[in-house]
Parts: sequence; C-alpha cells; structure tokens
Amino acid sequence: MDKLELQPIARLSGTVDLPGSKSLSNRILLLSALCEGKTQIENLLDSEDTRVMVAALRQLGVAVAGDPASGSLTVQGCAGPLPGGSHRLHLGNAGTAMRPLTGVLAGGIGEYVLEGVPRMHERPIGDLVEGLAQLGARIAYLGRQGYPPLRITGAGLRGGEAAISGRTSSQFITALLMVAPLAKGPVTVRVVDRLTSQPYVRMTIGLMERFGVTVAQADSGRYEVAAGQSYRSPGRAHVEGDASSASYFLAGAAITGGTVRVRGCGTDSLQGDARFAEFLEAMGARVHWEPEAIEVSGNGPLRGIEADLEDLPDAAMTLAVAALFADGPTTLRGIANWRVKETDRMAAMSTELEKLGARTEVGEDHLTVHPPRQVGGKASIRTYDDHRMAMAFSLAACGPVPVVIEDPQCVAKTFPNYFDVLASLVEADGAHG
Repeated sequence: MDKLELQPIARLSGTVDLPGSKSLSNRILLLSALCEGKTQIENLLDSEDTRVMVAALRQLGVAVAGDPASGSLTVQGCAGPLPGGSHRLHLGNAGTAMRPLTGVLAGGIGEYVLEGVPRMHERPIGDLVEGLAQLGARIAYLGRQGYPPLRITGAGLRGGEAAISGRTSSQFITALLMVAPLAKGPVTVRVVDRLTSQPYVRMTIGLMERFGVTVAQADSGRYEVAAGQSYRSPGRAHVEGDASSASYFLAGAAITGGTVRVRGCGTDSLQGDARFAEFLEAMGARVHWEPEAIEVSGNGPLRGIEADLEDLPDAAMTLAVAALFADGPTTLRGIANWRVKETDRMAAMSTELEKLGARTEVGEDHLTVHPPRQVGGKASIRTYDDHRMAMAFSLAACGPVPVVIEDPQCVAKTFPNYFDVLASLVEADGAHG
C-alpha cells in the first residue's frame, strides 16, 4: 500500500495496551547478550529495529531462542564480550543498534564492518568514534569521515576517560557506558557540553543496574564505571510499554474530546517520553497518572504553549501536530537533534505542517507552529521513510477533512499495526473536539 487515506476522526476513546519500547527492547537484548546467565525477555517489541538487533546478535554467534513476533525471546549470555570473528553487519536505519553495537564490538575481539541504509550513512557517529578511541578502540571510516559505514578492529579497550559531546545524540553516551564493563580498567565518560535527551542515558543506567553494573554519577556530566564489574542476568526482563507510541493516542483524545487510557507506562517509567502528558495538561487536557498507566481526556479547545522538549524529542513531533488544533501558536524548544534523526525532522515537520494550513517558524533548536483557522485541504503527507512522521501526522485526521499518509508501512520500524490500533479507538458518532 503506497498511500493510506484516513477519514476524519470524530473522537478517540478507549484503552491501548502499548507495544514494548524500542529503546528498552534493543538495550535489553544487548545487555542480555553480554551478561552471565540466561535471560527471558518478555513484551519485546516486534519491529524492524528489534529484528535488526536480533539478526545481528545471531550473526555474531549469540544464542537467541524464539521469534520476535511472539514478544518473548530467550538469550544465552556470553559472560563478557561477544564471540569474535569477522562479520559484516547491515543495520538498516536502526540507531539503537548501530551506536551501541559500535561500542560493544570495539570492546571485544574481531573484525567487523557496520553499515546501513543510505540515510544511516548520513547520520553522524564521529563523536562516539572519538570517545571510543580515547578508551583504546580502533575504528576506521569506510566512507565519509564521521559517518558510517565503519570498520572496527576489536582488540579490547584499556579504559580511561572519554570526553565527548552530548549535543548530537544521547546514544553515544549510552554506547560508551554499555561497553565500559568490558574494558580492562575503570571508565569515565565526561560530557563536555550539554547532554541532549538525558532521560535516555538515565534509562541506560537503570538497565545496567538491573544487570548488575553500577554507574556512579560524580556530577551532571560525569559518569564513572568502576573496573571489575560484569553483567549478570536478572533471569527475567520485562520491556515496559513504549511511551513515544503512547503519545499519539493521548494527543488524539486531547484534540477530539475523548478519553484514552494507555497501559504499560506511567509514573514508574524509565522513559522520558512518559512525561508527554504533562504538556497535554498544559494545553488544557485532563490527565490521570498511575504507576503503569496514563489516561488523558479532552477538555475543550487546546491552548498554545511554549515548551522545552529536549528530554523527549520523539514525542515532541506529536505535540507539533497537536498544535494544529490549538487556539494560538505553540513553540517547541530543545529539538535541534531532530535534524540527525531518521530524516531531517525539522525540515520535514515544517514542510508537512504547512501543507495542512499552518505557518511555521524554524530556528536553530526550535519550531513555532501557528495553527490555521481550520486544519484543511485533503493533504498528502510525505513520511520520508520515518515511522514517527507517519504516526504523528495521522492526528491531522482529527480535523474535518481526510488526510493521506504516504508510505504508511514505514511504521513497521516500531509499531507495525499502529493504524489498526488507531482505528480501534475511533468513535464514529462523536463530535469534533
């Protein structure tokens, strides 16, 4: 299916059991491969990105039993670095596979080529490579300097201090921390500037602790991993529901005056995107919080707001589309790293929002959305092979006219049945919010 036409959504209401988090799924898969013992993973997300990680681990010699489609896998840990050898790994456009695997393979023994789709070769990785080099890694670029594809000559890491920029991607810090226990000596990761998407680093640290490794945070930008630690299986690892995916359904309720409850993440969540409902509340929606659930009810027209979304850049895209339905402009700040995601999301969001009648202002790290009087024109939304573009702009159908989503299958990256779940929440007899 090249295009999907969504009819106007009168109201969204109901309950959604969230699929597992992509970020948590791939981190847990990799930690399970590095640890001592066997790990039973439950509620694993079945998506392109997790299948890329599972395929890579199997190619590298890790014993992974089960089918990702079942949501349950068993991983036999290697009790240290992954098995050596010579491998060429194709990692698609999965940043949650490319960045951590770059770190982990540099900490083992072997010869590896890591490559992906053309867009992956446009996504920077130089800061991570420089950080790993400071710990003793040997990594060469096979194309443009600072970008994949890479050749890794794994000979182990000596440890030491890696001083690294945190402005481009928190995944670089995650990769350095995850490989740190494999080094011969202690490892310090020092962020030399501002760390973007900090909750993702907290997520990594929380998971490492579940697998038996402690990360000490000396100050806001300095992380220390003592020598002599090793990963140990917790036995069972449950993947909490994806908070980024929750944002679409919660925003749909706020826009249309419905009530949607998502189960699988809440106040106990490790994910920064679980805070998304706070911004809907600032726009006027009613929010009810539980440890593992969030419920949002629409409460009249939304208000335009100014918000710092640095800690939740994925859910920020949802808020940008919800801003189409506000009674005034909305400014999203802290989103400079949109430019190095699956596509240049800053340019893509501006272009597609304007198709729907909005006026946008783009800055270095912010986007302002001036909503139209009516979200209209049967727009055809280009999705740029970016799953979150497709899901965020599905909310444009909460207006009075249909919207066309191009290449809807791109949601397979994280949420293959997204449009089916969305349709299950539509109330045909509601009035537009």
